[in-house]
Amino acid sequence: MTGRGPSGAPETQGGVLGYVETKVGDEVKNFYDPRFEGRRLFSEVLGTFFLVLVAAGGAVVNAQSGGQIPLAVRVTAPGLMVMAMILFMGAVSGAHFNPVVSVGFAMRGDFPWKRVPGYVVAQLVGSILAVLFLRATLGNIGGLGTTEPGPGVSAMTAILFEAVLTLGLLSTILGTASGAQNIGVFGALGVGAYIALAGLWSAPISGTSMNPTRSLGPMIVSGNYHDWYVYIVGPFVGGFLAVGVAWILRGRGGGIRGKMAAQGDVQLNVVDPSTSPHDAPPA
Repeated sequence: MTGRGPSGAPETQGGVLGYVETKVGDEVKNFYDPRFEGRRLFSEVLGTFFLVLVAAGGAVVNAQSGGQIPLAVRVTAPGLMVMAMILFMGAVSGAHFNPVVSVGFAMRGDFPWKRVPGYVVAQLVGSILAVLFLRATLGNIGGLGTTEPGPGVSAMTAILFEAVLTLGLLSTILGTASGAQNIGVFGALGVGAYIALAGLWSAPISGTSMNPTRSLGPMIVSGNYHDWYVYIVGPFVGGFLAVGVAWILRGRGGGIRGKMAAQGDVQLNVVDPSTSPHDAPPA
């Protein structure tokens, strides 16, 4: 809360409320500070690189090792990697690593639409770099981790599975990013667990991509575009449905908690708390 002082200038309220107001104002300014964009985009490239390295690399290493990586391990590893990357870099970029997540946060009003194209390009670059690394080190084997519908599974069935699975994934992400949930870094556990559990039972149907860039990277590098549309249409349909579910459950987005989860709260400078009066609430 602010008022007017004797001189007519704005006067910030003291105490805990004043501290909270100052911190929220600082975070909102940081969200829109263009100086942070390079760090955010680098974070998306790096995080998507490691996600695809594990997700596509499971099939490649399995082929190279003569089948030593069981399916259960291949589908669980991406969930664990996403959990680690969220904990590692969530405060920098929001740890999207998936264009459906970026678009979903933007539709909720938690992420600026003008940043979505840059995030999507960064995610695709990270995915392609991961597959190029796998091909350069292990060779063009295991289909380079390309996702395809399972044997006897139609493209339409795969689309439906990808849509439903992505509905659950983005609902988990939006739910754990909500101020109503307010579970902080434990959201990484929920998202990582969901990815692993979804893969454990549905990988033989569609490959459990739930992420267009995870699928497009291997397709671009390998040149295998079989049923490519499955992994664009399915995830985005599920993402749009998840935004609708979030609106039904929690109303409109745009709250400070949702924005912090979607955009990160990266700082340019690290300040010694003992020298900054705003780094700790007043006693």
